[in-house]
Amino acid sequence: MANADADNERILRERAQALARPRSSAPAPSTMLDLLEFRVGVERYALEIRHVQDVQPLRDLTPLPCTPPFVLGIVNVRGRILPVLDLKKFFDLPEQGLTDLHRIILVQGNDLDFGLLADVIVGVRSVPTGGLQPALPTLTGIRADYLKGIGEGGLVVLDLDRILSDPKIIIHDEVDS
Repeated sequence: MANADADNERILRERAQALARPRSSAPAPSTMLDLLEFRVGVERYALEIRHVQDVQPLRDLTPLPCTPPFVLGIVNVRGRILPVLDLKKFFDLPEQGLTDLHRIILVQGNDLDFGLLADVIVGVRSVPTGGLQPALPTLTGIRADYLKGIGEGGLVVLDLDRILSDPKIIIHDEVDS
């Protein structure tokens, strides 16, 4: 009987030690990317949440003359005048026109604030950093320059740090008076 009690105690101690060990299958929080997923046309894109300030419906868009085609216009959000970039034009995707269902993702970084036009906001998700694949070799041009990677199901994760630091999005044109 004493031998059985000693075996039970040993088994329980081993189980307790096994349960106390951290799970190796759960990724560390630092290896996860928190993303806002959205659709532009039929493609799925995502941005890191750390850049996203807010999501607003597309209202009162004022077109801006003498700007590149990817600058859709400006909007007033709580007293702040922000430019809105159209990723369809920026990435040479087919256009479908604007509706009241479009959303503006307000982003911030590198001392810049602006909006990105999205057709639909899908939601927030976390993906492991190691789960991102590099850009496909067949993907060339402007989109390949701004990708952090391709996620599960063809989710295109944009590198907003690269977009924000690209001089192409800064407009320095001055109108002669």
